[in-house]
Amino acid sequence: MPSEIASSSPQSSDSGQGQASGERILVVEDDRAARIGLTELIRAWGYVAEDAADGEEALQKITTFRPGIVLTDLVMPRMDGLGLLRALQDQLTDLCVVILTAQGTVETAVEAIRDGAYDYLTKPVDPHRLQILLAKAVERQETRREVRVLRRQLRDQGSFGRIIGNTPAIRKLYRTIEQAAPTSASVLVWGESGTGKELVAQTIHQLSDRIHQPYIAINCAAIPETLLESEIFGHEKGAFTGAVERRLGCFELAHRGTLFLDEIAEMVPVTQVKLLRVLQERTFRRLGGRTEQNVDVRIIAATNVNPLDAVQRGKLREDLYYRLNVFSIELPPLRARREDIPLLVQSFIGEFNARNGRDVRGVSQDALALLEQYHWPGNIRELRNVIERATILTPGEFIEAAQLPPELSTPQARTSERHQITLSPGTTVDEAEMRLIEITLAHTGQNKTRAAELLGISLKTLHNKLNRMKGRDQSVD
Repeated sequence: MPSEIASSSPQSSDSGQGQASGERILVVEDDRAARIGLTELIRAWGYVAEDAADGEEALQKITTFRPGIVLTDLVMPRMDGLGLLRALQDQLTDLCVVILTAQGTVETAVEAIRDGAYDYLTKPVDPHRLQILLAKAVERQETRREVRVLRRQLRDQGSFGRIIGNTPAIRKLYRTIEQAAPTSASVLVWGESGTGKELVAQTIHQLSDRIHQPYIAINCAAIPETLLESEIFGHEKGAFTGAVERRLGCFELAHRGTLFLDEIAEMVPVTQVKLLRVLQERTFRRLGGRTEQNVDVRIIAATNVNPLDAVQRGKLREDLYYRLNVFSIELPPLRARREDIPLLVQSFIGEFNARNGRDVRGVSQDALALLEQYHWPGNIRELRNVIERATILTPGEFIEAAQLPPELSTPQARTSERHQITLSPGTTVDEAEMRLIEITLAHTGQNKTRAAELLGISLKTLHNKLNRMKGRDQSVD
Protein backbone atom coordinates (compact mmCIF):
# COMPACT_ATOMS: atom_id res chain seq x y z
CA MET A 1 0.00 0.00 0.00
CA PRO A 2 1.38 3.48 -0.78
CA SER A 3 3.18 5.40 1.91
CA GLU A 4 0.47 8.08 1.90
CA ILE A 5 -1.90 5.51 3.41
CA ALA A 6 -1.30 4.10 6.87
CA SER A 7 -1.15 0.32 7.09
CA SER A 8 -4.52 -1.31 7.63
CA SER A 9 -6.65 -4.14 6.30
CA PRO A 10 -9.56 -2.67 4.40
CA GLN A 11 -12.74 -4.56 3.76
CA SER A 12 -12.87 -5.82 0.21
CA SER A 13 -15.71 -6.10 -2.23
CA ASP A 14 -15.75 -8.14 -5.41
CA SER A 15 -18.01 -5.91 -7.47
CA GLY A 16 -17.54 -2.51 -5.91
CA GLN A 17 -20.83 -2.91 -4.04
CA GLY A 18 -20.16 -2.84 -0.30
CA GLN A 19 -21.89 -1.45 2.71
CA ALA A 20 -21.52 2.10 1.34
CA SER A 21 -24.19 3.99 -0.56
CA GLY A 22 -22.58 4.09 -4.01
CA GLU A 23 -21.77 7.77 -3.55
CA ARG A 24 -19.44 9.20 -6.24
CA ILE A 25 -16.06 10.29 -4.87
CA LEU A 26 -13.27 12.03 -6.79
CA VAL A 27 -9.72 11.56 -5.45
CA VAL A 28 -7.37 14.44 -6.34
CA GLU A 29 -3.70 13.66 -5.61
CA ASP A 30 -0.49 14.38 -7.59
CA ASP A 31 1.36 11.35 -6.17
CA ARG A 32 0.39 8.55 -8.55
CA ALA A 33 0.90 5.66 -6.11
CA ALA A 34 -1.08 7.41 -3.35
CA ARG A 35 -3.82 8.37 -5.81
CA ILE A 36 -4.27 4.81 -7.08
CA GLY A 37 -4.13 3.37 -3.56
CA LEU A 38 -6.79 5.73 -2.20
CA THR A 39 -9.05 5.21 -5.20
CA GLU A 40 -8.88 1.40 -4.92
CA LEU A 41 -9.47 1.55 -1.17
CA ILE A 42 -12.54 3.74 -1.56
CA ARG A 43 -13.93 1.46 -4.28
CA ALA A 44 -13.45 -1.53 -1.96
CA TRP A 45 -15.83 0.18 0.50
CA GLY A 46 -18.59 0.28 -2.12
CA TYR A 47 -18.21 3.82 -3.41
CA VAL A 48 -17.87 4.83 -7.06
CA ALA A 49 -14.46 6.49 -7.32
CA GLU A 50 -12.41 8.27 -9.98
CA ASP A 51 -9.12 10.13 -9.67
CA ALA A 52 -7.35 13.26 -10.94
CA ALA A 53 -3.71 14.37 -10.74
CA ASP A 54 -4.35 18.02 -9.86
CA GLY A 55 -7.01 20.71 -9.46
CA GLU A 56 -7.32 21.52 -13.15
CA GLU A 57 -7.87 17.89 -14.14
CA ALA A 58 -10.35 17.60 -11.27
CA LEU A 59 -12.43 20.50 -12.61
CA GLN A 60 -12.61 18.77 -16.00
CA LYS A 61 -13.64 15.42 -14.50
CA ILE A 62 -16.26 16.97 -12.21
CA THR A 63 -18.32 18.07 -15.22
CA THR A 64 -18.63 14.47 -16.49
CA PHE A 65 -18.18 12.31 -13.41
CA ARG A 66 -20.37 14.51 -11.16
CA PRO A 67 -19.10 13.43 -7.75
CA GLY A 68 -20.81 14.28 -4.48
CA ILE A 69 -17.54 14.26 -2.52
CA VAL A 70 -14.08 15.49 -3.50
CA LEU A 71 -11.07 14.17 -1.57
CA THR A 72 -8.17 16.45 -2.45
CA ASP A 73 -4.53 16.95 -1.52
CA LEU A 74 -3.46 20.49 -0.63
CA VAL A 75 -0.09 20.75 -2.36
CA MET A 76 -0.29 20.01 -6.10
CA PRO A 77 1.06 21.51 -9.33
CA ARG A 78 -0.97 23.77 -11.67
CA MET A 79 -3.89 24.11 -9.20
CA ASP A 80 -3.60 23.23 -5.51
CA GLY A 81 -6.33 22.11 -3.11
CA LEU A 82 -7.25 25.63 -1.97
CA GLY A 83 -7.48 26.80 -5.58
CA LEU A 84 -9.75 23.86 -6.40
CA LEU A 85 -11.97 24.59 -3.38
CA ARG A 86 -12.38 28.22 -4.38
CA ALA A 87 -13.03 27.33 -8.02
CA LEU A 88 -15.81 24.96 -6.95
CA GLN A 89 -17.35 27.68 -4.81
CA ASP A 90 -17.24 30.10 -7.74
CA GLN A 91 -19.10 27.51 -9.83
CA LEU A 92 -21.75 27.16 -7.06
CA THR A 93 -21.31 23.38 -7.04
CA ASP A 94 -22.83 21.71 -4.00
CA LEU A 95 -19.88 19.41 -3.31
CA CYS A 96 -18.49 18.14 -0.03
CA VAL A 97 -14.71 18.77 -0.07
CA VAL A 98 -12.37 16.85 2.24
CA ILE A 99 -8.76 18.05 2.47
CA LEU A 100 -5.68 15.78 2.73
CA THR A 101 -2.75 17.55 4.33
CA ALA A 102 0.73 16.88 5.67
CA GLN A 103 1.49 17.84 9.24
CA GLY A 104 3.29 20.99 8.09
CA THR A 105 0.23 22.37 6.29
CA VAL A 106 -2.46 21.79 8.95
CA GLU A 107 -2.92 25.56 9.33
CA THR A 108 -3.70 25.77 5.61
CA ALA A 109 -6.23 22.95 5.98
CA VAL A 110 -7.93 24.85 8.79
CA GLU A 111 -8.05 27.87 6.47
CA ALA A 112 -9.70 25.63 3.87
CA ILE A 113 -12.42 24.68 6.36
CA ARG A 114 -13.08 28.38 6.96
CA ASP A 115 -13.42 28.71 3.18
CA GLY A 116 -16.04 25.96 3.03
CA ALA A 117 -14.25 22.59 3.16
CA TYR A 118 -16.06 19.91 5.15
CA ASP A 119 -13.09 18.49 7.09
CA TYR A 120 -9.47 17.41 6.73
CA LEU A 121 -7.24 14.38 7.34
CA THR A 122 -3.50 14.37 7.94
CA LYS A 123 -1.09 12.15 5.99
CA PRO A 124 -0.36 9.29 6.14
CA VAL A 125 -4.08 8.64 5.84
CA ASP A 126 -5.54 6.29 8.45
CA PRO A 127 -8.00 4.08 6.49
CA HIS A 128 -10.30 3.69 9.50
CA ARG A 129 -10.51 7.46 10.03
CA LEU A 130 -11.04 7.98 6.32
CA GLN A 131 -13.87 5.43 6.24
CA ILE A 132 -15.64 7.12 9.18
CA LEU A 133 -15.18 10.58 7.67
CA LEU A 134 -16.52 9.50 4.27
CA ALA A 135 -19.57 7.90 5.91
CA LYS A 136 -20.32 11.20 7.68
CA ALA A 137 -19.78 13.15 4.46
CA VAL A 138 -22.17 10.84 2.60
CA GLU A 139 -24.81 11.30 5.29
CA ARG A 140 -24.39 15.08 4.97
CA GLN A 141 -24.81 14.96 1.20
CA GLU A 142 -27.88 12.73 1.43
CA THR A 143 -29.43 15.18 3.92
CA ARG A 144 -28.69 18.08 1.57
CA ARG A 145 -30.38 16.25 -1.30
CA GLU A 146 -33.45 15.48 0.80
CA VAL A 147 -33.70 19.12 1.78
CA ARG A 148 -33.38 20.28 -1.84
CA VAL A 149 -36.14 17.90 -2.94
CA LEU A 150 -38.35 19.03 -0.06
CA ARG A 151 -37.78 22.68 -0.88
CA ARG A 152 -38.67 22.09 -4.53
CA GLN A 153 -41.82 20.18 -3.61
CA LEU A 154 -42.87 22.81 -1.11
CA ARG A 155 -42.26 25.62 -3.57
CA ASP A 156 -44.32 23.85 -6.25
CA GLN A 157 -47.20 23.35 -3.81
CA GLY A 158 -47.21 26.93 -2.56
CA SER A 159 -46.52 25.80 0.97
CA PHE A 160 -43.72 25.01 3.36
CA GLY A 161 -44.47 21.94 5.44
CA ARG A 162 -47.80 22.60 7.10
CA ILE A 163 -47.57 26.36 6.47
CA ILE A 164 -50.18 27.19 3.84
CA GLY A 165 -50.63 30.40 1.90
CA ASN A 166 -49.93 32.47 -1.20
CA THR A 167 -50.33 36.03 0.03
CA PRO A 168 -47.30 38.35 -0.28
CA ALA A 169 -46.70 38.20 3.48
CA ILE A 170 -46.57 34.40 3.45
CA ARG A 171 -44.39 34.31 0.34
CA LYS A 172 -41.98 36.60 2.17
CA LEU A 173 -42.11 34.17 5.10
CA TYR A 174 -41.15 31.29 2.79
CA ARG A 175 -38.12 33.21 1.53
CA THR A 176 -36.98 33.99 5.06
CA ILE A 177 -37.34 30.35 6.09
CA GLU A 178 -35.28 29.29 3.07
CA GLN A 179 -32.54 31.73 4.05
CA ALA A 180 -32.52 30.77 7.72
CA ALA A 181 -32.92 26.98 7.49
CA PRO A 182 -29.47 25.96 6.09
CA THR A 183 -27.65 27.90 8.82
CA SER A 184 -27.23 27.25 12.54
CA ALA A 185 -28.17 30.84 13.39
CA SER A 186 -30.74 31.52 16.11
CA VAL A 187 -34.23 32.52 15.01
CA LEU A 188 -36.82 34.64 16.84
CA VAL A 189 -40.43 34.13 15.71
CA TRP A 190 -43.17 36.42 16.95
CA GLY A 191 -46.84 36.95 16.32
CA GLU A 192 -50.25 36.59 17.90
CA SER A 193 -51.29 33.32 19.53
CA GLY A 194 -52.43 30.79 16.99
CA THR A 195 -50.52 32.19 14.00
CA GLY A 196 -48.30 29.12 13.61
CA LYS A 197 -45.03 29.96 15.34
CA GLU A 198 -44.19 26.35 16.15
CA LEU A 199 -45.00 25.32 12.57
CA VAL A 200 -42.36 27.78 11.44
CA ALA A 201 -39.86 26.27 13.89
CA GLN A 202 -40.64 22.74 12.71
CA THR A 203 -40.29 23.75 9.07
CA ILE A 204 -36.92 25.40 9.65
CA HIS A 205 -35.74 22.22 11.37
CA GLN A 206 -37.04 20.01 8.53
CA LEU A 207 -35.27 22.12 5.90
CA SER A 208 -31.95 22.19 7.77
CA ASP A 209 -29.00 19.83 7.91
CA ARG A 210 -30.28 18.83 11.36
CA ILE A 211 -33.41 17.16 9.93
CA HIS A 212 -32.37 13.71 11.19
CA GLN A 213 -31.43 15.01 14.64
CA PRO A 214 -33.82 15.69 17.57
CA TYR A 215 -36.40 18.46 17.55
CA ILE A 216 -37.38 19.39 21.11
CA ALA A 217 -40.08 21.94 21.98
CA ILE A 218 -40.85 23.49 25.35
CA ASN A 219 -43.40 26.13 26.36
CA CYS A 220 -41.73 28.39 28.89
CA ALA A 221 -45.09 29.77 30.06
CA ALA A 222 -46.60 26.36 30.76
CA ILE A 223 -43.98 25.21 33.28
CA PRO A 224 -43.75 26.59 36.83
CA GLU A 225 -40.80 28.87 37.46
CA THR A 226 -39.38 26.45 40.03
CA LEU A 227 -39.22 23.63 37.46
CA LEU A 228 -38.35 25.48 34.25
CA GLU A 229 -34.61 25.62 34.82
CA SER A 230 -34.52 21.89 35.54
CA GLU A 231 -36.56 21.16 32.40
CA ILE A 232 -34.16 23.14 30.23
CA PHE A 233 -30.78 22.27 31.76
CA GLY A 234 -31.51 19.02 33.61
CA HIS A 235 -30.44 18.17 37.16
CA GLU A 236 -28.27 15.81 39.16
CA LYS A 237 -29.61 13.43 41.78
CA GLY A 238 -30.16 15.32 45.03
CA ALA A 239 -30.01 18.77 43.40
CA PHE A 240 -33.26 19.67 45.14
CA THR A 241 -36.08 18.04 47.10
CA GLY A 242 -37.65 15.42 44.85
CA ALA A 243 -34.62 15.02 42.56
CA VAL A 244 -34.32 11.29 43.18
CA GLU A 245 -32.29 10.63 40.03
CA ARG A 246 -30.31 12.42 37.35
CA ARG A 247 -32.49 13.93 34.60
CA LEU A 248 -31.37 15.24 31.24
CA GLY A 249 -32.76 18.61 30.22
CA CYS A 250 -33.94 19.89 26.85
CA PHE A 251 -30.48 21.03 25.81
CA GLU A 252 -28.98 17.57 26.14
CA LEU A 253 -32.01 15.93 24.56
CA ALA A 254 -31.73 18.30 21.60
CA HIS A 255 -27.96 17.83 21.13
CA ARG A 256 -27.03 18.26 17.42
CA GLY A 257 -30.66 19.14 16.71
CA THR A 258 -33.05 22.02 17.32
CA LEU A 259 -34.55 23.39 20.54
CA PHE A 260 -37.76 25.42 20.26
CA LEU A 261 -38.38 27.74 23.22
CA ASP A 262 -41.96 29.02 23.02
CA GLU A 263 -43.04 32.10 24.99
CA ILE A 264 -39.43 33.06 25.69
CA ALA A 265 -40.52 36.37 27.27
CA GLU A 266 -42.21 34.41 30.08
CA MET A 267 -38.88 32.91 31.16
CA VAL A 268 -37.71 34.29 34.50
CA PRO A 269 -34.64 36.61 34.39
CA VAL A 270 -32.25 34.22 36.15
CA THR A 271 -33.00 31.49 33.59
CA GLN A 272 -32.61 34.00 30.76
CA VAL A 273 -29.09 34.74 32.03
CA LYS A 274 -28.20 31.04 31.99
CA LEU A 275 -29.70 30.64 28.51
CA LEU A 276 -27.59 33.55 27.27
CA ARG A 277 -24.46 31.86 28.61
CA VAL A 278 -25.28 28.64 26.76
CA LEU A 279 -25.75 30.56 23.52
CA GLN A 280 -22.40 32.30 24.01
CA GLU A 281 -20.27 29.47 25.38
CA ARG A 282 -22.10 26.37 24.07
CA THR A 283 -21.69 24.84 27.52
CA PHE A 284 -23.88 24.54 30.62
CA ARG A 285 -24.19 22.79 33.97
CA ARG A 286 -27.06 20.67 35.17
CA LEU A 287 -28.66 21.86 38.39
CA GLY A 288 -26.48 20.55 41.18
CA GLY A 289 -23.77 19.58 38.70
CA ARG A 290 -20.09 20.45 38.83
CA THR A 291 -18.98 19.63 35.30
CA GLU A 292 -19.60 21.60 32.13
CA GLN A 293 -21.63 19.90 29.42
CA ASN A 294 -20.80 20.73 25.79
CA VAL A 295 -23.79 21.09 23.52
CA ASP A 296 -24.49 21.73 19.84
CA VAL A 297 -28.06 23.01 19.60
CA ARG A 298 -29.82 25.37 17.23
CA ILE A 299 -32.18 27.68 19.13
CA ILE A 300 -35.51 28.89 17.76
CA ALA A 301 -37.43 31.09 20.18
CA ALA A 302 -40.94 32.50 19.96
CA THR A 303 -43.12 35.07 21.67
CA ASN A 304 -46.68 36.33 21.17
CA VAL A 305 -45.67 39.95 21.79
CA ASN A 306 -43.39 42.31 19.93
CA PRO A 307 -39.96 41.35 21.29
CA LEU A 308 -38.74 44.96 21.36
CA ASP A 309 -41.73 45.87 23.50
CA ALA A 310 -40.91 42.93 25.74
CA VAL A 311 -37.36 44.29 26.12
CA GLN A 312 -38.64 47.75 27.00
CA ARG A 313 -41.01 46.29 29.59
CA GLY A 314 -38.20 44.26 31.16
CA LYS A 315 -39.77 40.92 30.19
CA LEU A 316 -36.92 39.98 27.85
CA ARG A 317 -33.24 40.74 28.46
CA GLU A 318 -31.82 43.05 25.82
CA ASP A 319 -28.60 41.03 25.40
CA LEU A 320 -30.59 37.80 25.04
CA TYR A 321 -32.85 39.46 22.47
CA TYR A 322 -29.89 40.44 20.29
CA ARG A 323 -28.39 36.98 20.63
CA LEU A 324 -31.65 35.31 19.54
CA ASN A 325 -32.60 37.84 16.88
CA VAL A 326 -30.18 36.76 14.15
CA PHE A 327 -33.21 35.97 12.00
CA SER A 328 -36.45 37.74 12.98
CA ILE A 329 -39.73 36.37 11.65
CA GLU A 330 -43.01 38.18 12.25
CA LEU A 331 -46.15 36.15 11.52
CA PRO A 332 -49.22 38.06 10.34
CA PRO A 333 -52.60 37.40 11.98
CA LEU A 334 -55.16 35.53 9.92
CA ARG A 335 -57.32 38.65 9.50
CA ALA A 336 -54.41 40.22 7.61
CA ARG A 337 -54.22 37.36 5.11
CA ARG A 338 -57.87 36.49 4.41
CA GLU A 339 -57.05 35.46 0.85
CA ASP A 340 -55.35 32.38 2.31
CA ILE A 341 -58.48 31.18 4.14
CA PRO A 342 -59.78 29.01 1.22
CA LEU A 343 -56.37 27.28 0.94
CA LEU A 344 -56.20 26.71 4.68
CA VAL A 345 -59.76 25.40 4.81
CA GLN A 346 -59.14 22.92 2.01
CA SER A 347 -55.94 21.71 3.64
CA PHE A 348 -57.69 21.20 6.98
CA ILE A 349 -60.56 19.35 5.32
CA GLY A 350 -58.08 16.92 3.75
CA GLU A 351 -56.36 16.41 7.09
CA PHE A 352 -59.55 15.70 9.02
CA ASN A 353 -61.04 13.55 6.28
CA ALA A 354 -58.06 11.24 6.66
CA ARG A 355 -58.09 11.36 10.45
CA ASN A 356 -61.83 10.86 10.99
CA GLY A 357 -62.73 8.74 7.98
CA ARG A 358 -64.82 11.48 6.35
CA ASP A 359 -65.28 12.38 2.67
CA VAL A 360 -65.97 16.10 2.70
CA ARG A 361 -65.07 17.80 -0.58
CA GLY A 362 -65.18 21.46 0.41
CA VAL A 363 -67.31 24.32 1.72
CA SER A 364 -70.36 26.04 0.26
CA GLN A 365 -70.17 29.65 -0.90
CA ASP A 366 -72.27 30.81 2.06
CA ALA A 367 -70.05 28.98 4.53
CA LEU A 368 -66.90 30.33 2.89
CA ALA A 369 -68.29 33.87 3.08
CA LEU A 370 -68.81 33.49 6.83
CA LEU A 371 -65.29 32.13 7.24
CA GLU A 372 -63.76 34.98 5.27
CA GLN A 373 -65.61 37.78 7.09
CA TYR A 374 -64.96 36.49 10.60
CA HIS A 375 -62.24 38.33 12.57
CA TRP A 376 -60.50 35.15 13.93
CA PRO A 377 -59.11 36.30 17.28
CA GLY A 378 -57.63 32.81 17.72
CA ASN A 379 -56.09 32.93 14.23
CA ILE A 380 -55.22 29.70 12.39
CA ARG A 381 -55.61 27.57 15.50
CA GLU A 382 -59.22 28.70 15.84
CA LEU A 383 -59.92 28.16 12.12
CA ARG A 384 -58.48 24.66 12.32
CA ASN A 385 -60.72 23.77 15.28
CA VAL A 386 -63.78 25.14 13.46
CA ILE A 387 -63.06 23.05 10.35
CA GLU A 388 -62.43 19.88 12.35
CA ARG A 389 -65.81 20.25 14.05
CA ALA A 390 -67.53 21.04 10.75
CA THR A 391 -66.13 18.00 8.91
CA ILE A 392 -67.49 15.76 11.67
CA LEU A 393 -70.95 17.39 11.65
CA THR A 394 -71.35 17.68 7.86
CA PRO A 395 -73.76 15.03 6.51
CA GLY A 396 -72.99 15.71 2.83
CA GLU A 397 -70.02 16.51 0.63
CA PHE A 398 -69.86 20.22 1.44
CA ILE A 399 -69.71 22.12 4.72
CA GLU A 400 -72.71 24.44 4.97
CA ALA A 401 -73.17 27.52 7.10
CA ALA A 402 -75.33 25.46 9.49
CA GLN A 403 -72.31 23.33 10.44
CA LEU A 404 -70.29 26.35 11.52
CA PRO A 405 -70.35 27.74 15.08
CA PRO A 406 -73.24 30.17 15.55
CA GLU A 407 -70.94 32.99 16.61
CA LEU A 408 -69.56 33.16 13.06
CA SER A 409 -72.93 34.22 11.67
CA THR A 410 -73.74 36.97 14.20
CA PRO A 411 -73.31 40.58 13.12
CA GLN A 412 -70.78 41.08 15.91
CA ALA A 413 -68.57 38.38 14.43
CA ARG A 414 -67.99 40.27 11.22
CA THR A 415 -64.95 42.34 10.74
CA SER A 416 -66.06 45.74 11.82
CA GLU A 417 -64.87 48.58 13.95
CA ARG A 418 -66.30 46.83 16.95
CA HIS A 419 -63.89 43.92 16.61
CA GLN A 420 -60.87 45.63 15.18
CA ILE A 421 -58.04 46.63 17.46
CA THR A 422 -57.34 50.17 16.41
CA LEU A 423 -53.94 51.30 17.59
CA SER A 424 -52.56 54.78 17.60
CA PRO A 425 -49.06 56.04 18.36
CA GLY A 426 -48.47 55.81 22.07
CA THR A 427 -50.67 52.75 22.61
CA THR A 428 -48.87 50.39 24.95
CA VAL A 429 -48.62 46.63 24.57
CA ASP A 430 -50.62 46.25 27.78
CA GLU A 431 -53.43 48.37 26.35
CA ALA A 432 -53.47 46.40 23.09
CA GLU A 433 -53.50 43.14 25.01
CA MET A 434 -56.35 44.39 27.19
CA ARG A 435 -58.36 45.29 24.10
CA LEU A 436 -57.78 41.86 22.54
CA ILE A 437 -58.91 40.11 25.72
CA GLU A 438 -62.01 42.28 25.92
CA ILE A 439 -62.91 41.53 22.29
CA THR A 440 -62.40 37.80 22.76
CA LEU A 441 -64.48 37.70 25.96
CA ALA A 442 -67.27 39.63 24.20
CA HIS A 443 -67.09 37.16 21.33
CA THR A 444 -67.43 34.17 23.68
CA GLY A 445 -70.15 35.72 25.80
CA GLN A 446 -67.69 36.08 28.73
CA ASN A 447 -66.83 32.38 28.57
CA LYS A 448 -63.29 32.52 29.97
CA THR A 449 -62.43 28.91 29.13
CA ARG A 450 -63.37 29.44 25.49
CA ALA A 451 -61.64 32.82 25.43
CA ALA A 452 -58.41 31.34 26.78
CA GLU A 453 -58.57 28.64 24.11
CA LEU A 454 -59.02 31.21 21.33
CA LEU A 455 -56.22 33.38 22.69
CA GLY A 456 -53.88 30.40 22.87
CA ILE A 457 -53.19 30.77 26.60
CA SER A 458 -54.07 28.78 29.68
CA LEU A 459 -57.14 29.63 31.76
CA LYS A 460 -54.80 30.41 34.67
CA THR A 461 -52.83 32.87 32.52
CA LEU A 462 -56.06 34.57 31.42
CA HIS A 463 -57.19 34.95 35.05
CA ASN A 464 -53.80 36.41 35.96
CA LYS A 465 -54.02 38.95 33.13
CA LEU A 466 -57.58 39.90 34.10
CA ASN A 467 -56.52 40.38 37.72
CA ARG A 468 -53.65 42.61 36.63
CA MET A 469 -56.03 44.61 34.43
CA LYS A 470 -58.48 44.93 37.35
CA GLY A 471 -55.68 46.10 39.62
CA ARG A 472 -54.64 48.79 37.15
CA ASP A 473 -58.23 50.00 36.83
CA GLN A 474 -58.62 50.25 40.62
CA SER A 475 -55.37 52.17 40.97
CA VAL A 476 -56.61 54.67 38.38
CA ASP A 477 -59.88 55.13 40.28
